[in-house]
Amino acid sequence: MNLKKIDHVGIAVNDLTHAEAVWRDALGFREVRRETIASEGVRVVCLEANGHHVELLEALGPDSPVAKFLAKRGEGIHHIAVAVDDLESHVAHLKAQGVALINEEPRTGVGGNRIVFVHPKSTNGVLVELTEKGSDHG
Repeated sequence: MNLKKIDHVGIAVNDLTHAEAVWRDALGFREVRRETIASEGVRVVCLEANGHHVELLEALGPDSPVAKFLAKRGEGIHHIAVAVDDLESHVAHLKAQGVALINEEPRTGVGGNRIVFVHPKSTNGVLVELTEKGSDHG
C-alpha cells in the first residue's frame, strides 16, 4: 500500500461553535470548510494551520455515529484520516490482510471525498479513515 500522508485528525465535540472558537482564537487555526454531511449525521468545520488539518465533528442527532462516540467516550480524537490515491486497491489489500472494515463500499465525505473506515478493533482502538480526494478538490 502506498499511503500519501496523514490527511487530518477528526475531533468529536459537543459544541461546534465553542470548539471552533478555541481552535481558531487560542490555537491559531483558520476555517477552510464548513459542511453538513447528513448521511454521516454530522456538522463539520475543517480547520488548517501551516498545512495541518483538523476536522471538528458535531452530531446532528442522537443516533449518529459521532453522538454514539460522544456518549461512550466523550469529546476527543474521533479518527485519523490517511490520504490514498486508489481507495479500492487499499480496501482490497486490507481485506486480504484480514483487517476489519466498517464499510467496504466508499461513502461520500467532506468535500466530496470518497471515504472508507477501518474498524478500531483492527487498529489498536483507533478509527482510521482512508480518504481519496473528490471532485471538490480539483
